[in-house]
Amino acid sequence: MNPTKYSEKELLCQINEGKAEAKHLVYKLYIRYLSAVCSRYVGNDEDIKDVLQESFLKIFSSLTSFQHQGEGSLKAWMSRIVVNESLKWLKKNSQLEMTEFSDKELDVPDEEPDTEGVPTDVIYQMIRSLPDGYRTVFNLHVIEERSHREIAEMLGIKENSSASQLHRAKAMLAEMITQFRKKGH
Repeated sequence: MNPTKYSEKELLCQINEGKAEAKHLVYKLYIRYLSAVCSRYVGNDEDIKDVLQESFLKIFSSLTSFQHQGEGSLKAWMSRIVVNESLKWLKKNSQLEMTEFSDKELDVPDEEPDTEGVPTDVIYQMIRSLPDGYRTVFNLHVIEERSHREIAEMLGIKENSSASQLHRAKAMLAEMITQFRKKGH
């Protein structure tokens, strides 16, 4: 099977017909992308493999009930599963420490860090180096575009905890970018 030859809908039809080769192709087509999604939340390569294994078990066991809604919907659906499995793993295996700050500490402008001139891979590494709680909230809010209310529900925290984690993550990123620039990059 040629990966570029099939649309998502065609692959899903083949999977529903029981063609194992189509499942293998879905895996091959999306593993790199889903690994990148997972690595936004989980830092260790071995743990990423574990989370992806669980994610693909869930994906393949649920594919027959997936409702295709146009090209890209399969990728988005699989991404949500990987994010949810990553969060489950973090809650189970990590100390997702959420620090609440006073209103006075949060009364500093919440500006986006100026990333101009900083290579994307460097920014990505900076985000990965954030503490688990900061990184998780940052990714859910900035990348997944979740509200603080949604994040609070997903992580079992208060909305202001989510806001404070995001605030601190942005401050840490801004400091890392400043240090990067001082090194003459």
